[in-house]
Amino acid sequence: MFKSNVGQFDRILRIIAGVVLLSLYFIYPDAAWRYAALIGIIPLFTGLFGTCPLYSLFGLSTCPVRKG
Repeated sequence: MFKSNVGQFDRILRIIAGVVLLSLYFIYPDAAWRYAALIGIIPLFTGLFGTCPLYSLFGLSTCPVRKG
């Protein structure tokens, strides 16, 4: 479907950041900024699926170049 453009290290960082942000949503149920933590869905999904729409838009990639 989408071309993979997120490298392994980048994927790990995105998944960790997404999980941390989403966990803040559940840890602080009465905080006024609680819903802002839902932004963690974006790095979590881009890390899990290995593709970033913004990278595609700007022609970037953190995947290693395969020599064939």
